Amino acid sequence: QVQLVESGGGLVQAGGSLDLTCEVSGSISAANAAGWYRQPPGTQRELVATIDRLGRTNYADSVKGRFTISRDNADNTVYLQMKNLKPEDTGDHYCTLGNFIGANYYPNHGWGPGTQVSVSS
Repeated sequence: QVQLVESGGGLVQAGGSLDLTCEVSGSISAANAAGWYRQPPGTQRELVATIDRLGRTNYADSVKGRFTISRDNADNTVYLQMKNLKPEDTGDHYCTLGNFIGANYYPNHGWGPGTQVSVSS
């Protein structure tokens, strides 16, 4: 029943910025966190950033200082602001809803279909 739809992907040159938006709907009360994953072509998915119900955030080392995850509970929206993009940031980006169990995030309440980010040199 949970639906997540990402938008905002596109093509950008290295050093540029993109802002991703995730619109969330459905029965989401059981979730207490959201996370963005990315999947470069031919690779497995990588957790990029998470935000929990208290607004605490975590980032993969590769994006720290460049990406910012945020949310707007009133609008049921999760954001990923990406700056100083690098070619290695290229890939499909997915919004997820899930839970933290201890320090570990589990995307156990839904995935969006993804939005593609392409960063050229």
